[in-house]
Amino acid sequence: MPVKPLNEALAALAAGEPGPPPPVRISRPDLRPWLEGNAMRGAWSFEGPAPGPHVCLVALTHGNEIAGAVLLDRWLRQGLRPLAGRLSLVFANLDAFGHFDPEDPIASRFIEQDFNRVWSPELLDGPGRSNELRRARVLRPLIESADVLLDLHSMLWPADPLLLAPDEPGSIALGLSLGEPPLVVADHGHENGRRIIDHVAALGHRAVLLEAGEHWEPDTTARMERVALRLLQSQGLLEGTPAPAPRARLARVTEAITARSPAFSFIRPFRGGEILAEPGTLIAHDGAREIRTPHPDCLLVMPTLRTAPGVTAVRLARFEEA
Repeated sequence: MPVKPLNEALAALAAGEPGPPPPVRISRPDLRPWLEGNAMRGAWSFEGPAPGPHVCLVALTHGNEIAGAVLLDRWLRQGLRPLAGRLSLVFANLDAFGHFDPEDPIASRFIEQDFNRVWSPELLDGPGRSNELRRARVLRPLIESADVLLDLHSMLWPADPLLLAPDEPGSIALGLSLGEPPLVVADHGHENGRRIIDHVAALGHRAVLLEAGEHWEPDTTARMERVALRLLQSQGLLEGTPAPAPRARLARVTEAITARSPAFSFIRPFRGGEILAEPGTLIAHDGAREIRTPHPDCLLVMPTLRTAPGVTAVRLARFEEA
């Protein structure tokens, strides 16, 4: 679909109007050979012959974000094994993925609740019950054993690729060392729940989340592969020395805007990665509340053009010296 019709379709979705989802240009991978796992259901873990860190790659945190699953499926079929340390390849929300339908590709993000919002000790150790909490509790020991974790994601709304890092030095340094994408955004997560990377970082380990590009595009899987290979080489799990990384920029989130009203709406369909020079620029209405940029050169991080009360609508960030 050309860019203009695609943006028009997304704008229609944002306005609550009927419209087609973006096209699915990659094939749904056949994960049946990998469902059983060798560590636990949907999780494969391989020890190298030499000591080294445990690096964990996670795909399908959201069941409709299939690009990462395409990559891990390919690597498993190729027999990828680490030369050192331990490599874990995880298909996270398999149940949601089981409902993925290219004719309605947005619908299978999760079953009962967002898998990437349940990673707080209060929820993991609490009495709550949901499909996603059950799965998180199963995966928890493996996730917590990772020294380094890369969570593979893609985006519904058009935006520049980026790496999200918990706002702590180790994870930020990890993101900057990868060099692609050339932007690392440090933040404190979402009001409505804790992410996998936040949980790993809270344990003193390093974790980043790759937003590799638009859902269902071959370029998105290709970017995931480049970034993951660079990570594995830099950690000594695979042969090869990564070429010097391009200099990445660091932006720190100054304010995460959570929608309070069902009437939340942007004044126009912003594209993630836009920089608004003037402080006080109006970007959205949340009922009677005006949402304005709090400082000059404000970076808009992943605006969600169709949101709901309690959901992060956009993050506002300021560039800093890395």
